[in-house]
Amino acid sequence: MNGPAETLSPAALKQRASDLHRAGKPAEARPLYAAYLSLVPQDAGVWSNLGALLRSEGRHDLALQAHVRALALAPESVVIMGNAANVLADVGDYARALPLRHRILARNPGDRDQKALIGKALRAQGKYAEAIAWLEKSIATHPEDAELRIQLAMSQLADRRYAEGFRSYDIRWQAGELTPRRMDRPKWDGGSLTGKRILVLPEQGFGDAVTFARFLPVLRRFDPAQVLVIAEKPLLRLFQSVEGADWVGATLPGDYDVWTNIMDLCPPHFDADPAVPPPTRLSVPADSTARARALTAPHAGRFKVGVVWCGSVTYRGNAFRSFSHTQYLPLLDIPDLQLFSLYKGPELAAFHADGMAAFVVDTASSDRDFADCAAMMQQMDLIVTSDTATAHIAGSLGVPVWTLLHWDAFWLWQHSGARTPWYPTMHLIRQANPRDWDGVFIKVRRKIEAEIAGWRKKGAK
Repeated sequence: MNGPAETLSPAALKQRASDLHRAGKPAEARPLYAAYLSLVPQDAGVWSNLGALLRSEGRHDLALQAHVRALALAPESVVIMGNAANVLADVGDYARALPLRHRILARNPGDRDQKALIGKALRAQGKYAEAIAWLEKSIATHPEDAELRIQLAMSQLADRRYAEGFRSYDIRWQAGELTPRRMDRPKWDGGSLTGKRILVLPEQGFGDAVTFARFLPVLRRFDPAQVLVIAEKPLLRLFQSVEGADWVGATLPGDYDVWTNIMDLCPPHFDADPAVPPPTRLSVPADSTARARALTAPHAGRFKVGVVWCGSVTYRGNAFRSFSHTQYLPLLDIPDLQLFSLYKGPELAAFHADGMAAFVVDTASSDRDFADCAAMMQQMDLIVTSDTATAHIAGSLGVPVWTLLHWDAFWLWQHSGARTPWYPTMHLIRQANPRDWDGVFIKVRRKIEAEIAGWRKKGAK
């Protein structure tokens, strides 16, 4: 050891590491944990603490090793079992995570968190009916628990029980991740809107806004005087002529009578019609189309594929649904193929730093908004994307799109199948095993080669 750590006693090392960990300083705590464990390798609690720290940093492989060591040293500790189960579930190892959760429940039958996490794990394995039955039984014992009810909603939605699932999902405003609305007008109660102006508010991500705007026309059944829709600025131009809206803006209008969340329009639709409505019709401005044509003009005569590899880095599950831009590297030698980056965000720095931008044309970094991105999509022969807003925009535009999914996909995509009723032109390509993006891209390469072969036969564009 070198530096201040070598002058501290084991007890002082342990205390200092723990204090820094609790203070939210993982980079400072980590070497002190390492120094302590080199002296006291049999301390199961500290191995577990280190594992929790590494998990918080997204270092799941190292976190798993730390928790395995902790569990070997203290196999009956409820805290250590819980921490180990958390990281095992993160990496998709439910065969080892679920027995640990059930052992914890045997010790503490009232542990609502474990019950919710068991339901989540069952859903993540595609066992929707089993998850629903488990969660309904748990809710009967803990009727006010918001997390149990969130997990029930997600399981119902994944099982395409949309009417009940979206009603259950109303609990999202009490689950701690979303800030409840504070509006100065009453919330729509689902009754007649005759003579009333209703304001529809977005929620969560850009992809959600694009997905659920398709439900706006349901409000016409309630005879509103006017439907006013808030669209966040990056989506504003795409939403200018969205069906079902009389007005679209980025800021609150001066006057309205009642308001609702955009996802609250789903239950009225599914009560009357079990079918998923067609995707939202988006408006692509002429200036965005002209820009896209100019950017793609130098690559005429090539099969053009727009690619995305990362979603919002602030989304809790982004680390597993996204992948490195370098996964596209094995595609670069396919004859007649030209890739275009449609990604805009902090992960673009690595893309430029390693020279990949010389081979994959970066058009997105100069995008003004999603309208520019949509226009580029319309110039592509194909879109290949991670599960993020671009997948929903491409699906809404009706362009061919392949959405690459990790093993525990969002409920909209379910856990099996290559097609979805939400987007008829979308093809889903899934991980066969947790975290196996290499296997996904073997499929992508093979499918792109087949697409280009068919494109050549039809005559290059």
